[in-house]
Amino acid sequence: MSLTIYFLRHGETTASKTGGYCGTLDVELTPEGVRMAEDFAAAYQSLPWTAIFCSPLWRTVQTAKPLSNSLGMDLQLRDGLKEIAYGKWEGKTPEEVNREFHDEYVRWLADPGWNSPSGGEKGIDIARRSGAVLEEIEQTFNSGNVLVVSHKATIRIMLCSILGIDVGRYRDRILMPVASVSIVEFTERGPLLHCLGDRYHLSQSLRNLPGT
Repeated sequence: MSLTIYFLRHGETTASKTGGYCGTLDVELTPEGVRMAEDFAAAYQSLPWTAIFCSPLWRTVQTAKPLSNSLGMDLQLRDGLKEIAYGKWEGKTPEEVNREFHDEYVRWLADPGWNSPSGGEKGIDIARRSGAVLEEIEQTFNSGNVLVVSHKATIRIMLCSILGIDVGRYRDRILMPVASVSIVEFTERGPLLHCLGDRYHLSQSLRNLPGT
């Protein structure tokens, strides 16, 4: 049996509904986001889980709790799984950022791997800190199912790193809707992507909600 990691993005928040930049801001799930977390737990609780790793931000903890509570399993909180720090862009819309920080915004859009939001983190910084968590998981567990509950940019960057995609292209190559699951099996021949951004564990009404 090989190691399989399930990457779960947190459920809906007000920021994910509006498209505003929310990295270090510690927001909570909307009522719909809570239902998304409950739907995930209901669909996946029968899987034999080995461990649950989670960003310590409240929206990810809220997303992981329904499953961890049903299993009686502790959350392994890791700072390396936090969302990108958007610095001075936190809480602002893309339109506001473009107006107030135009030059930096253009550079970031062109290559977020090596350019950071004003006072924030580069994609490569996130790749390093999240990569340390993935290395810990691989060294600790030779097999089994491990859940990693994290954030939009951070999961996309982890998947780019795992699959050999340029980290600077994470915003262009991978879509990661709220409450979606991506599954990677670590085989003898390397990482094998089983699914990307799947949301069929959600009720139809939740899958149809607008937002990112």
